[in-house]
Amino acid sequence: MTIVIKIIIGLVAIIHIYILWLEMFAWTTRGKKTFKNFPEHLFEPTKALAANQGLYNGFLAAGLIWSLIIKNDMWSENISIFFLGCVLVAGIYGALTADKKIFMFQGFLPLVALLLIFLK
Repeated sequence: MTIVIKIIIGLVAIIHIYILWLEMFAWTTRGKKTFKNFPEHLFEPTKALAANQGLYNGFLAAGLIWSLIIKNDMWSENISIFFLGCVLVAGIYGALTADKKIFMFQGFLPLVALLLIFLK
């Protein structure tokens, strides 16, 4: 994989590590500042649900990081395509169901990386 693609994959992984932290460990503090449209009184009762979501974001980050350390180029590319595709679908779904800004934060970079992979 080219270095630009690897950098983008790394950035997507970092974003998902941040989302993991936000949803698992900072839901009732920083989460309130990030998700302003979410009623404040619901943060505490939804803490476990948010942590579950954060865990899934951690799995996405782990898969992307795994794709960067696989020595076999074909496997590395295939694993990165799978996990970038998962993140892209999540970004599109979030934009359609919650907030259009989610696509720019979560879906744009995976789309760019996938385009670069398929066009190389």
